[in-house]
Amino acid sequence: MSGVSAYQGVLARAVEYGEAVYFARADVFEEMCHERFQMTLVEEHGETFWDKASYLERVRGRTAFKGDASFEVLSIDVAGPIARVHLWVDVPPLRYEDHLGFVQVDGAWKLLTKVFRTAARLDEEE
Repeated sequence: MSGVSAYQGVLARAVEYGEAVYFARADVFEEMCHERFQMTLVEEHGETFWDKASYLERVRGRTAFKGDASFEVLSIDVAGPIARVHLWVDVPPLRYEDHLGFVQVDGAWKLLTKVFRTAARLDEEE
């Protein structure tokens, strides 16, 4: 990624992530996710964990939405070969708050961790 700063590279991955979640693009996650990827849902009653294969199955089981993807990147922090992204993404009827951990592997940013929670029910927003 010659000529692209680490921040720009991570931002591009975050945008790709938001669109892939909204449009249920398992093919994007197949490439984006590190082989040791782990996803954690944090809820009031505890945590639920998925590995890469389970996450891909979850995405493949969803229906893609139409129109413009609905997400917002809130912050990005890059420290050498690691990066953190905080964003929200809609998967109607829910909005999720995601905290993503990326690592740089052979020049590419790979998604290693995802910790998320349900932030809101979209049908309850005004």
